[in-house]
Amino acid sequence: MFISHLRSMLPALALVLLTACGSDDDDKPVPQAGNGAVTINLSGLPAGLPAVVRISGPASYARTIGSSQTLSGLAPGSYTVSADSVLSGNLSWNASAPVQTAVVGADTTSVINVSYSSSTLALNVREVASVNGAIFLTAPGGDTRQFIVERSGRIHVMQDGALLGTPFLDIRNRVSVSGEGGLLSMAFHPRYASNGWFFIYYTDAANNIVIERHSVSSGNRNLAEASAVLEIIRIPHPGATNHYGGLVSFGPDGMLYLATGDGGGAGDPQGNAQNPASLLGKMLRLDVNDSRGAQPYLIPPSNPFAGQSARRGEIWALGLRNPWRYAFDGERLYIADVGQGKREEVDIVGANQGGLNYGWNVMEGTLCYNAALCNRNGLTLPAFEYEHGSNKVNGCSITGGFVYRGKAIPELAGRYFYSDYCGGYLKSFLYKDNAVTEQTGWTIPDIDAVQSFGQDGEGELYLIAATGKVYRIVRATKP
Repeated sequence: MFISHLRSMLPALALVLLTACGSDDDDKPVPQAGNGAVTINLSGLPAGLPAVVRISGPASYARTIGSSQTLSGLAPGSYTVSADSVLSGNLSWNASAPVQTAVVGADTTSVINVSYSSSTLALNVREVASVNGAIFLTAPGGDTRQFIVERSGRIHVMQDGALLGTPFLDIRNRVSVSGEGGLLSMAFHPRYASNGWFFIYYTDAANNIVIERHSVSSGNRNLAEASAVLEIIRIPHPGATNHYGGLVSFGPDGMLYLATGDGGGAGDPQGNAQNPASLLGKMLRLDVNDSRGAQPYLIPPSNPFAGQSARRGEIWALGLRNPWRYAFDGERLYIADVGQGKREEVDIVGANQGGLNYGWNVMEGTLCYNAALCNRNGLTLPAFEYEHGSNKVNGCSITGGFVYRGKAIPELAGRYFYSDYCGGYLKSFLYKDNAVTEQTGWTIPDIDAVQSFGQDGEGELYLIAATGKVYRIVRATKP
């Protein structure tokens, strides 16, 4: 009798035990299937321009759509529909009601209408600092400070709009500013928050290109340790004092990249750019994640020439003239290579595409250099270029920038910004579906020659003029 009664209780007892012994995931919201729907109708946008409309709701529901559609299978509840402004050229298309709420019930369809109208987006620049010899600006991701690199050999910290009195780093006694040399850039390690490492690119008294690792002070985040220095690589640069390249940065793969010039002189007289045994006229890729004195860097096995005795394993790409500035944007790489006398170019490739030959000194842009005909086989030609024009009306020396990923002007997302040392302008384009589109010239005040861009820890962009003044790119206020 007892056994029979116990057997009859087992299913209920098992249900109680399963309910009581749930996993930690029981406290997490679980999306519930439903039969409600939201129809979102978009109107007013020009053909071919996708919207950016975000929908969020119960149980962590999140979707982003670019055209009118009906979202079905929704659980009952309140849904937020947010329509971002979108850009075409310098026209900003803005939703009349950027944020709306849709209330979804069982077996019901809620309708949200989003209508757009256009206005002209205008940009301006705001001076934020003046540092004699300023050449670069950067910051660790998410950091609200800005680090301004001074060509003579100092790095300054700007915090809350003011320069701190003591430099972050001062190596003026080791830096040569002869010709185009100097302290040219810096990069923070992806794990800077935990290891405190940052890397610098400079030229020394013998005109060598030097990459060093430094460390932040353990007791003062606005000061580098004076003695914590590790030389990563020293690259001979004999002869001319120009075409040093100048940028060091980390790629999305966590490797350290640096771009070197061809060694200088018109036309690459030493033939460095096409020589795989030379580190000049190249983009290099190094593993510095376990740097130490005896082994300051490793050659990643995925480098195209790794393990080849006749070619330098550090090389990631070749055929560059003077890639003064380049930029990673997610899994894409933009290289602005300064031309000789006719063309300026931007090479745009996947960040994982190693072993490419960008053509110099066989090509200058898409032109054969110093020849009526040339062999283009195996060369990667630029995605974008421009001619100098009569009397250099279009410029003479491209200043590569960054793809905008800040939050202050969301319409600019995805636009690559650049300037020209001789032009002093601000221009942008959108690279989409393997094509350059929406080439736009922005009207800004005359700030003299633009020699570099900067990008802070929040993705906002800066212009650095030859005067040493640093300007932030901002939205122009309405008169």
